[in-house]
Amino acid sequence: MSTTTTELLKGAAELFPGEVVTQAHVRHLDLPAGAGRFALITLDNGLDHTKPTTFGPQSLANLNAAIDQVEKEAAEGAVTGIGITGKPFIFAVGADLKGVELLKEHKDALAIGKGGHDVFRRLSGLAVPTFAYYNGAAMGGGVEVGLHCSYRTVSKALPAFSLPEVFLGLVPGWGGCALLPNLIGADRAVSVIIENSLNQNRQLKGKQVFELGIADALFEGADFLEQSLIWTADVLNGTVTVERPEIDRGDAWDQAVARGKAIADSKVHGAAPAAYRALEIIAAAKDGDLGAGFDREDQALADLIMGGELRSGIYSFNLVQKRAKRPAGAPDKALARPVTKVGVVGAGLMASQLALLFLRRLEVPVVLTDIDQARVDKGVGYVHAEIEKLLGKGRINQDKANRLKALVSGVLDKAEGFSDADFIIEAVFEEIGVKQQVFAEVEAVAPAHAILATNTSSLSVTEMASKLKNPERVVGFHFFNPVAILPLLEIVRGEQTDDASLATAFGVARKLKKTAVLVKDAPAFVVNRILTRFMGEIQNIIDEGTPVAVAEKAVEPLGLPMSPLVLLELVGPAIGLHVSETLNRAFPERFTVSENLAAVVKAGKRGFYVYSAENPAKPELDPEVAALLKQGDTVLSEEQARDRVLDAVAQEIGLMLDEGVVAEAQDIDLCLITGAGWPFHLGGITPYLDREGVSERVNGKPFLAQGVASVPA
Repeated sequence: MSTTTTELLKGAAELFPGEVVTQAHVRHLDLPAGAGRFALITLDNGLDHTKPTTFGPQSLANLNAAIDQVEKEAAEGAVTGIGITGKPFIFAVGADLKGVELLKEHKDALAIGKGGHDVFRRLSGLAVPTFAYYNGAAMGGGVEVGLHCSYRTVSKALPAFSLPEVFLGLVPGWGGCALLPNLIGADRAVSVIIENSLNQNRQLKGKQVFELGIADALFEGADFLEQSLIWTADVLNGTVTVERPEIDRGDAWDQAVARGKAIADSKVHGAAPAAYRALEIIAAAKDGDLGAGFDREDQALADLIMGGELRSGIYSFNLVQKRAKRPAGAPDKALARPVTKVGVVGAGLMASQLALLFLRRLEVPVVLTDIDQARVDKGVGYVHAEIEKLLGKGRINQDKANRLKALVSGVLDKAEGFSDADFIIEAVFEEIGVKQQVFAEVEAVAPAHAILATNTSSLSVTEMASKLKNPERVVGFHFFNPVAILPLLEIVRGEQTDDASLATAFGVARKLKKTAVLVKDAPAFVVNRILTRFMGEIQNIIDEGTPVAVAEKAVEPLGLPMSPLVLLELVGPAIGLHVSETLNRAFPERFTVSENLAAVVKAGKRGFYVYSAENPAKPELDPEVAALLKQGDTVLSEEQARDRVLDAVAQEIGLMLDEGVVAEAQDIDLCLITGAGWPFHLGGITPYLDREGVSERVNGKPFLAQGVASVPA
């Protein structure tokens, strides 16, 4: 171990006293076929697979010490090869982000990058071949430590393999950007580093890792290490020769980088630096100079660690991984009642999606009702068809498919369907009178303990329950479309909802594998209220005279997954209009009802745009919609429009927090990330508003304390 590396890691360890330390255990074994004595390093933090192995500064120092030992043995001829693997189910999942959060100085961030490089790169300079055995989950630095080895094997059972750094706001900074394109080619490296990361951190399976050329051999999970060691012996004996394709360092490399830039532009619109920094390093790695590549990684890593995007990315990660599992304000789990049968009022598309979700996750009887047999049959038929699709894709077997189909049924008579149901959810027309009537009919036939849940997106849960004998068992259970994909579930407590009903709702949400956030019974709750204010301000700007293209382009720096008017098309202009009318009644001074939007809905238009077959990715304003628009003569610049929109959103969030709609700003962000696809790299919305100075300008203070989604003071 060099003195410089020792000092770097010691200094970093002092900044991170709470590190969960990974040990690097060295053991020796005799390889088969007379291939000699072998040193195997196992990475293990002493905890089970639910606490994955990470690399903090002390963990890196431990690995470095293990390499000191095997380096000496290799130099003396005591071993013929060196391997590295992980504990059961886990190889290693990269840098310990809890430590990264604590860094306050650029020099300390630089030390983390250099420390990792100094340790990992030693594996490529030993006197004997080195082998990485990816036995389980490998991410980030866990992938990179293996890239520094001479050879790699991977388990068919490996469930998750990725370089997720760009997703979080970093670059693969311990060799990934420099080594991977030189191993598998720039185009495949761009797919792993940029494309997969920006597609919600898409993971690779073991077979894909092998097919991409990252691993040299693929073995079954049951005897993975044993087979890897037999293969290792064959490599060392010369029985197996690993051949890797020649890397194209010509135009193909440049085209790959250009493709990566196009992907980044489509996903973050230049608003987040990580993808572009990673692409710069990949582009420069074309000359094969790994030392220079590692230096570029160090610099990029340090710059990004001290920037807002990474801090927001870590904040998002903590929200989704930690806060989501412990919802603020949720009652004691012990109060929850068992749910052995579910009723769904309605058999339309939304109701059918809900029925399918409850059926798959709870595996209890689910019964749908509607106003006529044809609708009921269509709803049950939809669920059956979706089960068949799962069967066809191999996601379930025939027995499971038969069992699920047998559990779903449909009836016209609510008394027949709901007399023994424990949880009944309505998904009928969004009109308060209709929903009150439905609940009155359900209450008359349902058991006294049954939860009555509403999937309303904007109406008052308290008002819905106000005419019932037992309003305390009514709870808001607002899903987001598409139900199977978006994780958020807004759980709304009416004024009379009791703790047992609320606890049961949270218990069901957990079984549904949804991110549940407790929300006060306020108009449109969280996501729809913020999106309606956001969209409403853009609509106001258009109505006042700003061209549609300028208003849309104004919010591109937020890096949203789609433009506001494309989102409106997805939601449906009629639904958007309905929610804006609901909020206009509640808050007429801030929420307007656009006459232009009303005209678009009246004309039966599905959106503002038309799409050509030649260029479907570039929509054009529908001439018929353009003819409907009545605009004023106030034309704003992109910057002025963006300020108007962000000021409106900051004001609304401030008011929502004052009203106690949710416990904290963190819940607003969790809702937007999981319910509206708001960018992970922004941390939702409040860190962005703080960073851009909007919170201070509008509300006189930031939403979050220094260090929560920013560099600590």
